[in-house]
Amino acid sequence: MTDKKEAKKPNKIAQWWRETIGEMRKVSWPTLPEARRLTWIVLVVMLAMSTFLGLLDFVFSRLVTLLYS
Repeated sequence: MTDKKEAKKPNKIAQWWRETIGEMRKVSWPTLPEARRLTWIVLVVMLAMSTFLGLLDFVFSRLVTLLYS
């Protein structure tokens, strides 16, 4: 005979999956136009920040070169 506790032992992966699906149903997903707008915002900010940091890197590398030459 098998013990009832042993037979009803929950599968941790299946439990995690059910909980994950339940939480994903609660998420407020953006509409397609919102997703496109937010994607463009992220791309523009990334481009601006990479340009800014690239310029700072260039300026500081030139300053360090001038100091050591």
